[in-house]
Amino acid sequence: MKLIIQIPCLNEEETLPATLADLPREVDGFDVVEWLVIDDGSTDETVRVARDNGIDHIVKLTNNKGLAVAFQAGLDACLKLGADVIVNTDADNQYRADDIGVLTAPIVAGEADMVVGDRQVHTIEHFSPLKKRLQKLGSAVVRRASNTSVEDTTSGFRAYNREAAIRMQVVSRFTYTLETIILAGKTLIATTHVPIRTNEKTRESRLFPSMWAYIRRNTVSIGRIYAMYEPLRVFMTAAAVCGLAALLIWTRFAYFYVNGEGAGHVQSLILGAVLFNAALLLAALGVIGDLLAAQRTLTQRLLETSRRIEMNLGVAPSHYEPGSSSSPRHKTTGADAGGATGKTEEREALKL
Repeated sequence: MKLIIQIPCLNEEETLPATLADLPREVDGFDVVEWLVIDDGSTDETVRVARDNGIDHIVKLTNNKGLAVAFQAGLDACLKLGADVIVNTDADNQYRADDIGVLTAPIVAGEADMVVGDRQVHTIEHFSPLKKRLQKLGSAVVRRASNTSVEDTTSGFRAYNREAAIRMQVVSRFTYTLETIILAGKTLIATTHVPIRTNEKTRESRLFPSMWAYIRRNTVSIGRIYAMYEPLRVFMTAAAVCGLAALLIWTRFAYFYVNGEGAGHVQSLILGAVLFNAALLLAALGVIGDLLAAQRTLTQRLLETSRRIEMNLGVAPSHYEPGSSSSPRHKTTGADAGGATGKTEEREALKL
């Protein structure tokens, strides 16, 4: 089996050498371990540093497209390069590379399709008490929304087997962590978590300018993603709230009307009508959203099918560049830039 460790990067020339120095070339359960860097439009020497430190594969995006897009580009490339399992880690060396074997063990054992590393946030010293509480609250919300048991939903240290990676499709531009967990839960991807260790903090996070921006964007993301997968429940709940409010207001108006004071409370009648119309509109949106969700499911299946076809045909990854010529991959396998080594025989077999 082949394991590819992917690292999304944006201007990481200072931290990347230490991250790559810790990455393993041998992991239990795998015959081949390769490294891939996704350069998300870096303006420094990230690509050169990656090559100098023995990276096997590079996906070089033409400009900064965001972490979620870089993550998705890495998954697509890893699949086309023949990965059986993909591990995603950060370029700032936040996660202990020694735990990659722990992270992939449930997949190797056939117990899970997707594994999330639990940083055990309460033990991280440089996290403030407020941040720890917010992380715990946010993870609880995502667990409820996704019907999973993942303890640390914002952890970027994850492993995916081929089937799970094929089904991943991220819509958000900012982050993939929450969306992929909700997607996994709603599409019944077998998901679990394992405790992992972290290294000392090397730099401040670049994903969000402040904690409150992080909270705001993640709150919007959770609501948006959940509504995308459960539109009928979301809009019907909102419709029920508006309808109940309209009923209460109309009941109040009826009380005063029966007692001969209705003329002074016409505004309640109007407000109730507005809320009732809002309830009808929200209910209609729920039905339309449910129909769109069914269409999205069909589109998702078409995407999975097209990915499988591209993998079988040996289609080269987008924005791909070969890594260092001195890396173990180039010394031992001589795989071409399209990752199509070993695919020729498969294509011939398909023709027969």
